[in-house]
This record gives sequence, structure tokens and C-alpha cells, in this order.
Amino acid sequence: MSAPQTVRSATRRLVGLTALRWLPVGLTAPIIVLLAQSRGLSLGQIGVLFTVHAAIVLTLELPTGGLADALGRRPVVVAGAVLHLASCVVYATATGFAGFLAGVVLLGLGRVLDSGPVEAWYVDTVHRIDPGADVAPGLARHSAADGGGLAIGAAVGGLLPALVGGGSALAVPYLVAAVLDVVFVVAVLRLLTEDRPPRTGSARAALVAGVREVPTTVTGAARLSVTDPPMRLVLLLTAVGGVALVGCELLGPVRFAGLAGEADDGAAVYGVVLAASFALAAVGAMAVTALRRLLRGSTRLTCAVLAVLGGAGLAVLAGPDVLGLAAAGFAAYYVAHGAAWPLLSAVLHSRVTAAHRATAVSAMSLAMALGGILGNSVVPWLADGLGTDAAFLTVAAVVLLSAAACLRLPRPAPVELPEPAVAA
Repeated sequence: MSAPQTVRSATRRLVGLTALRWLPVGLTAPIIVLLAQSRGLSLGQIGVLFTVHAAIVLTLELPTGGLADALGRRPVVVAGAVLHLASCVVYATATGFAGFLAGVVLLGLGRVLDSGPVEAWYVDTVHRIDPGADVAPGLARHSAADGGGLAIGAAVGGLLPALVGGGSALAVPYLVAAVLDVVFVVAVLRLLTEDRPPRTGSARAALVAGVREVPTTVTGAARLSVTDPPMRLVLLLTAVGGVALVGCELLGPVRFAGLAGEADDGAAVYGVVLAASFALAAVGAMAVTALRRLLRGSTRLTCAVLAVLGGAGLAVLAGPDVLGLAAAGFAAYYVAHGAAWPLLSAVLHSRVTAAHRATAVSAMSLAMALGGILGNSVVPWLADGLGTDAAFLTVAAVVLLSAAACLRLPRPAPVELPEPAVAA
């Protein structure tokens, strides 16, 4: 298939690929913690697995982003999908900590490979078609497709164990996810077309040449991340998001399983809550441009409002044991996170060129991983020592404090209008 010729067609491809990418992830999201617990792992051991995943991202995120910038977006995305497929099979069949650890390692390797290339491909394609185009609306649709794929997947993944029944029912969503990964690979090979100069020589020589370019690409992006204040701020806010998501993903299943009473019922309840949260996050991403217009086009004020909403939602999770109230608070954070992401991404893309774009997106994932490592280190300790409520309240306070940082985001550059023509 040829490269897209309009911004609309490029956006359609981005939306389709994003939804297909996150659908299998959504299938497994409601049962990650519950499956591990059912096979004998403690919450502390599960926290270690999350930390290992974050550490892999921390170590390899920038190099793999540089690989996508140097070698090409499509082969890196395909490799990431294959690794995700393998991780699903290993996780579904794991019977102890070592097996789950192997699955998490494969999952982390796949995640670092596919975290930035598709988004980078989209921004480069849009700039090729229309150099002056605003990428924020397309990135909002990208976030909406992300949330939509996760929502559908979480709804199905949460209900599958109860429908299938039996001792291995919690593993079924992982096997279905592996099949969907094959579908995603086929879609990437067809839709993610690249306008890159052809490389001469063998595929092996092209790979070696691409790998050799990685250090230069990564160094340039890393230098920009350190020296550019707006980019530093974006990465800080992304790290806060990583802390908060860990709080939701680690404590959410336990919270809702406790409200439901049984593990299988807890998976179904949490799956529905997670699906609704992902769906509302998609709605938030689609609505954020309208919210920004309502706030006089201010990205900084919009992000601050969303941070307050997210922090308040997390605080509600520490409230009374009322399922509806807890679900509303959980969803409120996901709405805020999903809506803020395209705005922060747009700021990031405004600071880099095409040569470092995938690496810069990987830097956002790296920042989220750092936040995740911090969360994985502190949240289980708080939950075990002081209780789940104290852990939720601590994370809520961190998110609320980030609202002040949002107010330091850069203002958009003024648009330069052409001088009016003077009649002769």
C-alpha cells in the first residue's frame, strides 16, 4: 500500500494501528495481578515484576527509540509485537515467580521497541503532507484509539475468566491476546509505509548501519531532554503519570476484588471498571481540544485542571467502601491522564526534529518508567504498612502537586500572519 497523501488518511491509519496495538494489552490488563496471585505470588513479588518491567524500559527505551529513528519504524514495531506475543504465551503458562519473570522480561523488551515508532511515523507523515499542520488533534485521536482499544479489551478480558470457568480460566485472555498480536503484525506490514531513502546492500548490512547510528541519535535526544526546559517539564509530568498509573494498576485490582468478594468476580468487576475508565479516557482525549479552546487555548491551564481532576479521583478511591464511588474515582484519573497525554505529546514534538522524534517519544516512556519504578518501590510498602487508603492518598497528593508544574508549560508561539498585499 502506498503512503497516505492526506492528513486525514494518515490519521485513520494511526487510529487503526493504535486500536489494534492496545486491544490485546487491554485483554490482559484486568487479570495481570489476579493471575499471578492465583498461582502463589504475593503482592510484593508482583511489585518486583512491575519493577523489573520498568527497569527494562529504563535501560533500553532510548536505545530502541534511536533504533527506530535510525533503522526504520516498521521493522521495530513488528519486532515489538512478536515479543509481546511471546510474553503472552509465557505468562499464560507460568506456574511460579521465575515463569512470570520471563514473561515480564519479554513484555518489557516488546514495550520498548514499539513505544514510539508509530506516533513518530504519524508526525513525520503529517509534516511531509503539510509542514504547518497542528498534530495535536491527530494525537488526541491517537490517545482516544489507545483508550478505546484498551476499553474493549479490558471488558472482554475481565469477563472471559467467568465465562470460561475452570482452574486456568484467568490465562485465557493472554492466549486470545497472542492471536490478536498476529493480526496487528499483518496490519503494520500493510499500513505503516515509510518514505525513507533506500538502503543499499544486504538486510544484515542495513541493520548494522542502523545500529551504528543509534548512539548519535540517542545522545542528541538525551542532550535536548536535559537542556530544554519545556522538554524537562514534559518528562517530569510524565513521570508523575507513571507513579499514578502504578497506584491504579497495582492497588486497583485488589481494591475491586475486595469489594466484589471473589477472585473471578473481582476480575469481572475490575474488568468492567477498567474498560469504562479506558473508554472515558478516550472520550477525554477527544474532548481535550474543546476544553483547551474553552480555557482560551491554554495548554498549561488545561493540564493543570486535568491534574486536579486526576488527583481528586485518586483521593476518592481512599473513601468509603462503595463500589460506584470507587469506580467513579478510578475513572476520573484515567480521564485526566488520557486527556493530558496528547497535549504533553504535542509540546514534546514541538521541541524535536524528525531525526530524533521516535527517541523523544521513547524519552516520555522512559520518564513514565522512572515514575513507575518509584511507584513500585513506595506503593506496596505504603499499602502493606499503612493500608491501601494511605497509599491512594499519597499518590493523589503527588498528582495534585503536579498541577503547579503544569502552569509552567510553554505558551504557544504566536502565529505570524503574512503582510497584506499593497495595491499598486
